[in-house]
Amino acid sequence: MNNTQKSLGNGTQKSSGNNALMGWFAGGAIVFALLVGVLIYMFVMGNASNFENNDIVKGHPKNILGIIHRGGFIVPLLIAVNITVILVVVERFITLTAASGKGNAASFIRNIRQMLGKNQFEDAIAACNEQKGSLANVVRSGLVRYQMVTKDIKLSNDEKKAAIEKELEEATGLELPMLSRNLVIISTCASIGTLIGLIGTVFGMIRAFAALANTGAPDTAALATGISEALVNTAFGIIASTLAIIFYNYFTNRIDSMTYSMDEAGYSIVSEFNANHA
Repeated sequence: MNNTQKSLGNGTQKSSGNNALMGWFAGGAIVFALLVGVLIYMFVMGNASNFENNDIVKGHPKNILGIIHRGGFIVPLLIAVNITVILVVVERFITLTAASGKGNAASFIRNIRQMLGKNQFEDAIAACNEQKGSLANVVRSGLVRYQMVTKDIKLSNDEKKAAIEKELEEATGLELPMLSRNLVIISTCASIGTLIGLIGTVFGMIRAFAALANTGAPDTAALATGISEALVNTAFGIIASTLAIIFYNYFTNRIDSMTYSMDEAGYSIVSEFNANHA
C-alpha cells in the first residue's frame, strides 16, 4: 500500500509540473504568434518584389502577398490570432490524445467491470497503469481507496462508500482542468478574430471613402488600397474565428465524452462496493 501511495504522490507532482508547463505554453504561444505575425507582415508580405517597380508605398500589388500587405497594420494581429489558434489546437490534440490513454475507453471500462466482478483489484490497477490516461487515473484512485476502506473495520459501510465517492470526485476534479486548459484561448480567438477583422474593415472603408472625397478625380490608388485593406482584414478575421469555433466545439465534445467515461467508471466502482457490502 505504501508503494501505491508513493505512486499517487509522484503522479500529483507530475501533474503540478505539467500544469506549470501548460501555463508557460499559453503565454509563450501568444508572444511567439505576435512576433511571427509581425515578421511575416514586414519581410514576407512587405517584400518589395511583391509590388510594381519595387515600390511598397505607391506600387500596385503583383501577387496575393502584396494584396494582403495592403490590409495594413491590423494584418499582423490577425496573423497572430490564426497562428495562436493553430498552436493551441496542436497542443490540445497532443494533450487529449495522451489523456485518452491506450485503447478504447468503452473496452477499458468493460474490462474493469469484469475484474471488479471477480474481485481482481490488483489486475484492475495493473490495467489502469497500462492504460495511462485520465480515465485510468480516476479509476486507479477509486480502486486504491476501495482497497483501503474495506480493510478499515472502524468505518461503517456508508462511510466507506462516501470515502470512495469523495476520492473519485477529487480524482476527476484533478483531471478536468488539465483537459480543458487553454480552451479559453481558442474561444477568445473565436470572438476577437472577427472583431479585429471588423476594425481593419472599418479603417479600410474610411480610407476608401476618403479617396472618393477628394476634389476632382478620385485617387484610384488610395481607393483600391482602402478596399483591399477592408476585404483582407475581413477574410483573415473570418478564417480565424471559423477555425477557432470548429476546434473549440470539437475539443469540448471530446472532453465531455471523456468526462462521461470517468463518471461511468466511478459509478461501476461504487456499484460494485454496494453489491459486495449490502
